[in-house]
Amino acid sequence: MDTLCLIRDIYRSIGDFEANFQQTHDLCLNEGMLLCTLQKGKLSSGEIAAALGLTHSNASKVIKSVEDKGLVDRVLGDKDKRQMYFSLSEKGKKRLSSIKCDRVEIPELLKNVLPKE
Repeated sequence: MDTLCLIRDIYRSIGDFEANFQQTHDLCLNEGMLLCTLQKGKLSSGEIAAALGLTHSNASKVIKSVEDKGLVDRVLGDKDKRQMYFSLSEKGKKRLSSIKCDRVEIPELLKNVLPKE
């Protein structure tokens, strides 16, 4: 039972973290993770889904959401014009710099379960 209680507490901590993140940055956690992921350069929707651990359908919803906010740009592939890639827009870069992905406040309970850097 202790394991289930710990998982419940972790789940609640993540929920509290996400609510605070959304209130502070006006982004859900998946949107924030997408922006952090795109700081490495342009990615396809499939690469984004894999990086975020989302289904292609859910990744598409997150991409559309940040695209509607003007935070990412959609670009055609160089070799295959049917392939779409996504990169941070100037607005997205500014928003990302305000988030400071590497300095996000982590709840104490989660600090104990996350790997040390």
